[in-house]
Amino acid sequence: MSLTALPTSDPTILLRYRDGIFAVDLLTCAICEFGFYDWLSSRNATLEEILTHFQWAERPADVLLSLSQAIGLVIAETKSGVTRYSATALAREHLAEGSPWNLRPYYQSMKDRPVARDFVRVLKTGRPAQWSGHEGAEEDWHGAMLSSDFARDFTAAMDCRGVFLGKSLADCLKREGFLSQMHRVLDIGAGSGVYACALAANAPGLKAVVLEQAPVDGIAMARIAERGLAAQVTVHSADMFEDPYPTDCDTHLFSNVMHDWDKPDIRRLLERSFAALPRGGRILVHEVFLNETKSGPRSAVEYSCILVHSTRGRCYGHGEMADLLIETGFVAPQYFETAGDRGVVVGRKH
Repeated sequence: MSLTALPTSDPTILLRYRDGIFAVDLLTCAICEFGFYDWLSSRNATLEEILTHFQWAERPADVLLSLSQAIGLVIAETKSGVTRYSATALAREHLAEGSPWNLRPYYQSMKDRPVARDFVRVLKTGRPAQWSGHEGAEEDWHGAMLSSDFARDFTAAMDCRGVFLGKSLADCLKREGFLSQMHRVLDIGAGSGVYACALAANAPGLKAVVLEQAPVDGIAMARIAERGLAAQVTVHSADMFEDPYPTDCDTHLFSNVMHDWDKPDIRRLLERSFAALPRGGRILVHEVFLNETKSGPRSAVEYSCILVHSTRGRCYGHGEMADLLIETGFVAPQYFETAGDRGVVVGRKH
């Protein structure tokens, strides 16, 4: 069965090509529309100064700064609690006006690509653009997911990668001693339920509940049945932001959920999870995470570009996520790498 076996080859490079596809458009937008690196070449600036000068929203600017650090165009230095950003020699020599090696005209030929134009608006407003490449999609991904056709296609896309990533998550949790301690898992915002199914398939005594809203709940029911796991995995139809969570689960899983939302939304989800979990219950946040300084790894930063473009979220540092868990009341957060550039932050309700 595919959920209990890993392939002989590693598909991470294929995930990276798809995940990082919008990074060049954000870079092009920063170079050509705003002259960001030219401006930064003559000064050190705080995030607040950058936001004020360019009239940018913080969320997309945060992603641009992470991308700029990951590819060696910007460095960040913190003194007395204040972080200032400056251009590196790479940026000064190749992206600043007056340099004989200036490559800005090279990028000018790409500035009218649709996604590069989208990023102008995303940077200025902080609001996501339309999900690219899907004819008839709603204003953004969140609205599009209420459409049956879009939800079916998108859920299928996420399901196929989850066969590899779900098994890898299960193996990590088994290796670290968590899987055997889990009895009933609530997979929140679960999509097709592939991660709940992967955990159940690798722990035969485990029960799981998939929490999803229409129309994805019906898709999940069908996929669970197709996988022969209906006896272990059930579906609870609910809006994860509005409806009550079941209170009979000792573990909550958010897999590839938080990256679609901004911090206020994440705090709300964590608070709802904390309220529904029993004492001693665990929370698992499975994501592509940035490092502690949010300056890499490059693959994670590039993935963050498509998220900031098309959703209300971005990739978060695993330290950021641990801090959010602690703020909510969870204790002892730990971070573990899984596979495919993903990892999991595990916390416990004291």
